[in-house]
Amino acid sequence: MSERHTLIRSLHDVGLAAWFGGSLMGAVGLNGAARSEGGTEAATDRIASAGWAKWTPVNAAAIGVHLFGSGGLLAVNAHRVATQQGVAASTAAKTVVTAAALAATAYARVLGKKVELASSSDPEDAEKASKHPVDLDKARRQLACAQWVVPALTGCLVVLNALHGEQQRPAEQASGMWQRAASLSPHLPAGISHHLPH
Repeated sequence: MSERHTLIRSLHDVGLAAWFGGSLMGAVGLNGAARSEGGTEAATDRIASAGWAKWTPVNAAAIGVHLFGSGGLLAVNAHRVATQQGVAASTAAKTVVTAAALAATAYARVLGKKVELASSSDPEDAEKASKHPVDLDKARRQLACAQWVVPALTGCLVVLNALHGEQQRPAEQASGMWQRAASLSPHLPAGISHHLPH
């Protein structure tokens, strides 16, 4: 493609980088520091919860930026999705993984809020927690798992993004479009795509 879409790509990539990097740093650094410095489970919860609460609005903005960039890239590459072999499949995979990462992020936030309220020393938070009691040990385990699922899924998105980049190479486009055309028309010699330069 001769057209450039630098802004859209930048929004997509920077948003994903912040989403992945922030979730990984939180799972490794923030939670690890809270365990080291907390002393008690309640203190550990309070330290970790305070850090994640500070990160939440930034993370939400990063996700929004990434989704906006993703939509823009899908729009400008719609012809490739329709005509280049393999692009539709990788796009579908990316959509599914993105949805799973969004669900895991939202679930982690819900669990995090429950743990935050249950371990808070604020009387108002304690009152809110009493209205919606939770199994705190179970919530902690689920939260720890969800906070690792998010960087795992967003890491998969980074890999799929790299695959999309490879599929945009001129030789890959030519080969993929020929294979797509050959699959739609049995009269075209599919074997010719193997002789295209890479």
